[in-house]
Amino acid sequence: MLAYSYTQYGSADVIKEVEIPTPGVTPSEVLIRIIATTVSAGDWRARSLTMPKGLGLVGRLVFGITGPRKSILGTEFSGVIERVGSDVATYHLGDAVIGFPGASFGAHAEFITMPADGKLTIKPNTLNFAEAAAIPFGGTTAYDFLVNKAKVTAGDRVLINGASGSVGSAGVQIAKNFGAHVTAVCSASNADLVRKIGADRVIDYRTQDIVEADVHYDMVVDTIGTLPWSQAQHAIRRGGKMVLIAGKTSDMIFGRLKAALKGKKMVGGVAAESREILEAVVNLAECGVFKPVIDRNYAFSDMKAAHAHVDTRHKRGNVVVTVGETAHKSLAV
Repeated sequence: MLAYSYTQYGSADVIKEVEIPTPGVTPSEVLIRIIATTVSAGDWRARSLTMPKGLGLVGRLVFGITGPRKSILGTEFSGVIERVGSDVATYHLGDAVIGFPGASFGAHAEFITMPADGKLTIKPNTLNFAEAAAIPFGGTTAYDFLVNKAKVTAGDRVLINGASGSVGSAGVQIAKNFGAHVTAVCSASNADLVRKIGADRVIDYRTQDIVEADVHYDMVVDTIGTLPWSQAQHAIRRGGKMVLIAGKTSDMIFGRLKAALKGKKMVGGVAAESREILEAVVNLAECGVFKPVIDRNYAFSDMKAAHAHVDTRHKRGNVVVTVGETAHKSLAV
């Protein structure tokens, strides 16, 4: 099978097309023919080894000290089951599925194996394969931080920094679904987009102050690491929360103490990856309350160009890569 591999950290140029054996399946696994995948922020970070200042060594410990530990990137996908392990009863040949290998990567390939009881779920017929592939990374991250960790509730006033990205755009929709009033921070060029997906108010970070006098939020969410605690604290009411999905190293380490000293809370850590969270987000998408934003869709042969676009740090939502085709030669269902 064809896949895209890298053996050193760097720009999109380190990505190479390779041919490797199609994996077999154990009794508890399924083999999936990938129809669509994405180039996510997780792929960008692992490939470029771009880490917050002071965490370079941690990055190498996670991804590989002298070179990448996992040579095939790809955190999420949609596809069709091609082979079923002998002990698997939950899936059948031809089932359309959504998968989230997450930190295990491996989705930038024509085929992937997944544990049948892993981060895998049936694709709803209401979602096309491109939409389905764009759900797991941004959707589960936003859901875990906003719902599971920060406990967003109806009536909360929430500010989301980086609202037009994969995690941010999912966060806007998920917060609105739970009844929050959402202020989105993005560039003016993305203002219409975030309003369309539910933002009540938009702040253009290039021309407006994110922190405004006498405007306080129950929750300030930073999805891209450009709103440090030193600035964000002034926008959070007493007892409110800073939700740190990405941020400065000092805020990651000392954030809870800094917030507590001000009578506020810091919610941080790593996004949990689980089948339950994946299913929760897919259910929201099936119901129509969450629709992943797709910036561009690249052919599999243009994988390097997809990575280069993500490198600009200005993608809107998700960058999808079409890997294969369904039996009907379509990404429609």
